[in-house]
Amino acid sequence: MIKLSLDAKKDGPLKVLCLGSHSDDIEIGCGGTILRLIDQYPDCSFHWVVFNAMGVRKAEAQRAAESFAGADRLERLMLKEYPDGFMPFVGSEVKATFEELKQKVDPDIIFTHQRQDAHQDHRLLSELTWNTFRNHFILEYEIPKYDGDMGRPCVFVPLTKEMCQAKVRHLMDGFASQRNRSWFQESTFHSLMRLRGMECNSPSGYAEAFYCRKVVL
Repeated sequence: MIKLSLDAKKDGPLKVLCLGSHSDDIEIGCGGTILRLIDQYPDCSFHWVVFNAMGVRKAEAQRAAESFAGADRLERLMLKEYPDGFMPFVGSEVKATFEELKQKVDPDIIFTHQRQDAHQDHRLLSELTWNTFRNHFILEYEIPKYDGDMGRPCVFVPLTKEMCQAKVRHLMDGFASQRNRSWFQESTFHSLMRLRGMECNSPSGYAEAFYCRKVVL
């Protein structure tokens, strides 16, 4: 298994841009990896953008971002109110948000949705991420859902059991509005991390996985 390191960065703290369509997407897709980055790079900073965060979901998004990244590491927290399920139809407005971001942050890592996600909002954000940030390291995360769109990711981040437990605890505590959904269960999140951990031979047995279209070594 080939291992890559971010330790070669010399021009300041690691800058991470996290993009999510809905209030819990970032946390589900890469919450464990965020915890690992913080463990490895304590001075890293986060630019956190949620495109659909309304009402109680807005408050949940803010609390969850602070729980995962820590309020002192949140360089920017943007909570937008684009309509759920209709983002492709207001694409020019969503694109304007990306153009605004491009002027404000030059991230070392970008986390976004994977391009073959069955949810139309997720696919749009993935497309605009690549359209806007054309010379960046982009990792596309996966969201388990009823549609059954899980694929074959190519980048794996092993996690300790403690990181997995912390991720799931933050999810269950932070998104009370989602607990009535049949898929929003501790077992769902643990099971996916266990599967990806098996696929990459993680020492703990757990990992998160990502899709990477282009990387320059």
